[in-house]
Amino acid sequence: MNAGEICNREVIVAYRDTNLFDAAKLMRDHHVGSLVVVADRHPDRVPIGIVTDRDLIVAVIAKGVDFRAIDVGDVMGRELFTVREEDSIVDVLRLMRERGVRRVPVITTNGALAGIVAIDDVLDIVAEEIGEVVHAIARERGREARVRR
Repeated sequence: MNAGEICNREVIVAYRDTNLFDAAKLMRDHHVGSLVVVADRHPDRVPIGIVTDRDLIVAVIAKGVDFRAIDVGDVMGRELFTVREEDSIVDVLRLMRERGVRRVPVITTNGALAGIVAIDDVLDIVAEEIGEVVHAIARERGREARVRR
């Protein structure tokens, strides 16, 4: 399974000049914890950053900064980590662990935004796979018990 198969393709985006107040409203209205910042209003939507609800709290509100006077570009992380659609879940998890991030934009081969993968998405898949392993073990035990009677 790869990033393109598990990513959420309905990504809520912001622009560098989006006001933080408007960004927070976007997060609330769409029930998301992050916005992918894209380069411009071009249809390809090339990601250049990400801003999270935590960024708003830690970097702005907790410091007493007037969030109405700041744009997303002032707060977004400067180093954006992305994965390609064809990258495996293992590669996605490795990047998340190494970089200490919980959300990663997924890009196409030409660098356009394809979706976003959150750690919750990966955990759902991993939990499902572990469940299948548990069921296989239980079936094997049951088969062995019937055969050895």
